Amino acid sequence: MELNNYVVIMAGGVGTRFWPYSRVTNPKQFQDMMGIGKSLIQLTIERFKDICPDENIFVVTNADYADLVKTQLPQLADDQILLEPMMRNTAPCVAYASYKIQQKNPNANIIVAPADQVIHKLDAFTNSLLTALDATAKEEVLLTLGIQPSRPDTGYGYIQMMDSEATTKVKKVKTFTEKPNLELALEFLDSGDYVWNAGIFIFSAATIVKAFQKYMPELHGIFKDLQSDFYTDREADAIRRTYSQCHTISIDYGIMEKADNVYVVPCDLGWSDLGTWKSLYEQLPKNKEGNVLSGNIMAYETTNSIIKTPEEQLVVVQGLDNYIVAKYKNVLLICQKDQEQRIKHFLEEAIKQKGTQFS
Repeated sequence: MELNNYVVIMAGGVGTRFWPYSRVTNPKQFQDMMGIGKSLIQLTIERFKDICPDENIFVVTNADYADLVKTQLPQLADDQILLEPMMRNTAPCVAYASYKIQQKNPNANIIVAPADQVIHKLDAFTNSLLTALDATAKEEVLLTLGIQPSRPDTGYGYIQMMDSEATTKVKKVKTFTEKPNLELALEFLDSGDYVWNAGIFIFSAATIVKAFQKYMPELHGIFKDLQSDFYTDREADAIRRTYSQCHTISIDYGIMEKADNVYVVPCDLGWSDLGTWKSLYEQLPKNKEGNVLSGNIMAYETTNSIIKTPEEQLVVVQGLDNYIVAKYKNVLLICQKDQEQRIKHFLEEAIKQKGTQFS
């Protein structure tokens, strides 16, 4: 195992599209969404067991979730849990972790991954990462994993490869396209030049710091100045004091879409970003009626639906087709699966009309 390899898990989001199950006080990454006795973040950490030792894993999350991380990942020391005082999207998150890791190990090779994805082909995942890490250790490149598309999905970002026909495992990126319309997605699929953007990034600490310096100089200045505070009792206060100066911006927009040294490793991982109830439905086993049932549920004349409710409550449903039924604490959601894009609006309206206790 290469001791210069590090993993950064981004775990600060609320997951509003999974409301009401994913809540401000207990987001989806800390919940057993797959029904196997482990939370999404625990499953994510396990995927990297052949990549780096536990002491080289860092989790970046909101300060409110510090206790959740410590409870679910007791193998991590306090220095490995990076607490953001406010949400600022992924660029500050990646900068915080990268500059802190560089302070500890200037030769570090870093993987950045979300805490809420599903990956079924673990050997392929490990091999793809090792291919990427080998490239970033030898060359000044920014890498991402690209998922071979299986359908013209309009909910994912797409990466166009310059040399899609080449036999090399690492291909130069030509363009990024965020969530195209169906017509464009069909063209992408037919061309064979495009892969889905998995949101998993690989680079050396030196390369990403240089990229921040070139493309996001303000952010570079903030975290360069903070490096002397890392691994000291001044770190938490310094982060709280300066994080508000960071703009809310993604690492994709801030660096990856601007840099000219970006490459992709196309791969087939059995991957899902698990962003919505519909995507969870697609990942879980279904009964003969096409239903995903989790809880104490009696279903009659009900098909193609996902129903997730507490075990302590008996739930009886009849006559539903293609629905989401989700009960968590003080909220029950019943929504057509094809209308799930409205869930964020439902949440906003619930907060506005009924109060933040339902968020």
